[in-house]
Amino acid sequence: MATYTPSALKAELNERGWRMTPQRKTILQTFQKLPGGEHLSAEDLCEMLNSRGEKVSLSTVYRNLKMMSRMGILRELELAEGHKRYEINQPAPHHHHHLICVRCNKTIEFKNDSVLKAGSKVSEKLGYHLLDCQLLIHAVCPTCQRSIVQL
Repeated sequence: MATYTPSALKAELNERGWRMTPQRKTILQTFQKLPGGEHLSAEDLCEMLNSRGEKVSLSTVYRNLKMMSRMGILRELELAEGHKRYEINQPAPHHHHHLICVRCNKTIEFKNDSVLKAGSKVSEKLGYHLLDCQLLIHAVCPTCQRSIVQL
């Protein structure tokens, strides 16, 4: 998992016969500037870009998020609220996983190097190039457990 710069993204896009568009560069830079622990939906990203004066359609955002996820630049997360969210895919030692409460959607990020090591080992053994390895744990947080008991 590499950290992408706009020039690295441009080079990889060119290799695939695609071009670097201003929207792709803006999307990459937006995710790189997000505070740690923040995840954006396509709608959130589109609204954020448009509020900054960047003219981008929701369909363009969806296409680019999907493409950047497949390239391993972004991580696509299926969190508890039922729609996809995205974050920059960070290499170790910043690589992390998510613990999600299925009742209140509280999401906690945690590190576990053994998950990444296992993913790397299996990928390498089978001749694959690892783009991402993530563990999503769906559970019920202590606060929601107490509210269930009180019912």
